[in-house]
Amino acid sequence: MKAFMDEHFLLSNETAKGLYHNHAKDMPICDVHCHINPEEIARDRSFDNIAQLWLGGDHYKWRLMRANGVPEDYITGDAPDYDKFLKFAETMPKAVGNPVYHWAHLELRRYFDCTLDINGQNAPAIWEAANDKLRGLTARKIVRQSNVTLIATTDDPADSLEWHRQIQAGPSFETAVVPTFRPDFALCPEREGYSDYLTRLGQTAGIEISSFDTLCQALERRAEVFHELGCRASDHGLAAIPFDHEPEGKTALLLFLSGVYKRLGWVMQLHYGVERNVNAPMARKLGADTGFDCIGPAGGGQNLARFLNLLAVSGSLPKTVVFSINPNDDPMIETVLASFQDGGARMRHGPAWWFNDSKEGIERNLTGLASHSLLGTCIGMLTDSRSFLSYTRHEYFRRILCNLLGKWAENGEIGGDEQTLEQLVKDISYHNAMRYYQFT
Repeated sequence: MKAFMDEHFLLSNETAKGLYHNHAKDMPICDVHCHINPEEIARDRSFDNIAQLWLGGDHYKWRLMRANGVPEDYITGDAPDYDKFLKFAETMPKAVGNPVYHWAHLELRRYFDCTLDINGQNAPAIWEAANDKLRGLTARKIVRQSNVTLIATTDDPADSLEWHRQIQAGPSFETAVVPTFRPDFALCPEREGYSDYLTRLGQTAGIEISSFDTLCQALERRAEVFHELGCRASDHGLAAIPFDHEPEGKTALLLFLSGVYKRLGWVMQLHYGVERNVNAPMARKLGADTGFDCIGPAGGGQNLARFLNLLAVSGSLPKTVVFSINPNDDPMIETVLASFQDGGARMRHGPAWWFNDSKEGIERNLTGLASHSLLGTCIGMLTDSRSFLSYTRHEYFRRILCNLLGKWAENGEIGGDEQTLEQLVKDISYHNAMRYYQFT
């Protein structure tokens, strides 16, 4: 039996081992999409114990604990941190095959030098070992240790961006931290509190928002400020790709914003297909992003094609990355995007996202990209996380990528020239994202 999570974890052939250890392993990380709070970087937050760092805000782990029958008090409630940690540790043996099982063990090894299996029996020893190591770790030290060159956070246009300013004003942090323009609330007039949101956005932008035109002006003014602070992408979380004919509807606002993005040279990221807050009582109790979302129905290819065509006809189609939460949408996305490529190679299918970033999901995403487009243009992995320990997801992705390429090479399905494979691995792991988003 092969040892669990040894140095050749997920690498099943010799070519894969060489690609990972010689080329992918030490590549830096460009994390193009995460939900890290920039305040925690600006203040260089420290953590009292591993439960705060491991479980705080991580709805991936919360969902598993709920599935294991753990009462909510031990998940998001007021139970002591050690008791929360213990309940998570007791859940892990049942999570075999789930990516969180792999991620948690990778995090334990990479940041705490602890190779114990995570379970209730080992929980006291893990707690002591991790907390001892944690005394020397802060948010910035974790980022440095992870070899991260750039972090793109997710920020509302109404945010002041003061924490980004503080990070960039200080010369002591080598990692670039840039905002990403996320105007979801502005696109959802049906949401509770929309009027108050427009007031706050207007105050931040210095414009009284009283019409569709003044809303557009406020968003464009904020985009300019984001750009000055290094923003090179927008991000839109959509239930579905919109395509309406209302003169001041969601499609019209996205059409306007797309023109702004193109002018600024930004990438427009479209995440769609999530059914959010499906458990209404728990969502009302705990708020959004607490583990009560699910995969939405497949489809939407027609609207995606119509929407991108509308942008192309109007001359406002920026570089675009499309993510869908439903894996059945992947071939459709690939074929739609292929219809809008040009000499600038503007369109990209995003990496396996959220419910799809398992081993099988990543392999499916990579093989689909290879089947319908160009694997060599893949923009790599993202954490999509609120945790500073989630950079191990890039290692997870790179191991899976190297194993896939190694398997194809050893089966004679692709050329096995080491220089060509090395370049593929380095580009997909890091360089493609830096070039595509025009980060420096």
